[in-house]
Amino acid sequence: MEIREEVALAPLTTFGVGGAAKFFALAKSEADVVKAVEWAGERGLPLFVLGGGSNLLVRDHGFDGLVLRMGISGVVDCGDGIFDVGAGESWDGFVEHMVTAGYAGIECMAGIPGSVGGTPVQNVGAYGQEVSETIESVRAYDREAGMFVDIPRKSCRFKYRESRFNTEEPGRFIVSHVRFRLRKDGAATLKYAELQKRFGADACPSLTEVAATVREIRRGKGMLLVEGDAENRTVGSFFKNPIVAAEQLSKIAAAASVAEAEVPNWPAGEGRIKLPAAWLLERAGFVKGWGKGPVGISSRHTLALINRGGATFADVLRVKSTIDERVWEMFRVRLEREPVVMR
Repeated sequence: MEIREEVALAPLTTFGVGGAAKFFALAKSEADVVKAVEWAGERGLPLFVLGGGSNLLVRDHGFDGLVLRMGISGVVDCGDGIFDVGAGESWDGFVEHMVTAGYAGIECMAGIPGSVGGTPVQNVGAYGQEVSETIESVRAYDREAGMFVDIPRKSCRFKYRESRFNTEEPGRFIVSHVRFRLRKDGAATLKYAELQKRFGADACPSLTEVAATVREIRRGKGMLLVEGDAENRTVGSFFKNPIVAAEQLSKIAAAASVAEAEVPNWPAGEGRIKLPAAWLLERAGFVKGWGKGPVGISSRHTLALINRGGATFADVLRVKSTIDERVWEMFRVRLEREPVVMR
């Protein structure tokens, strides 16, 4: 495993901002992961694990430690619909491979950028599916125990866009493989209203048709990374859909000057509701195409901040703060960002 110095990180992310890594390495095996952890530990350096860079923002000063890019590849068919996948595999490539082979369970997550290893960390989901529904277990290096462990799904403690890996114990585990259980010749999932509308209530589309339609929808919303697209430099949805107490609904409606019934929301359990962040942004004046200098909102999706060219992390932070403050001032709702910030 080669340790390189002063490697630019912006080109390794989809948003394209940030400085360089003081040290950088590519892990192609679990042995490489152990070597990297030991190398950084011996020198007292922080270590950051980089996947596909699609959900990551790098600070302008870069990272004063070792950035370890996960390059473990391979898709192993273990039988009975179980597949062991290397953390460095392209997520969309894996989805395409499984859909083509007739395995259901992840077809609605077609077109999501990034690598397989990042999917359990954030509990990636889209269009009626979440990756946690198909994960059997996660294999990872436990930096506290100094060994590789296999973590069953229940122990991952998945929630909406969360897991133990990014909330309770961030930085403790380095994912090397993810094991999925998929359904051979299973029916496509059509829970999402937009997909139901596209296909019709009684339709039985194939997995490939659903995956292709999801990609088409994502492209229309600026959520599909396409070479040459002027709005390609993005991390996708920048803000999570906030969950608030149900009694806040009346105040939010009043602030937006609409009836309660006009505020879109979904039950979130225990007297709480989930609100669409895009609706809050639009009512606060942050519409598609809005922007301040090199950072703005996509012309196709309210939740997607984009790098219009020459943006810095400071520019991103400035726009985020402007949106945060206005939404809080108007609705008393705190927004939470989706992308990870390299620290």
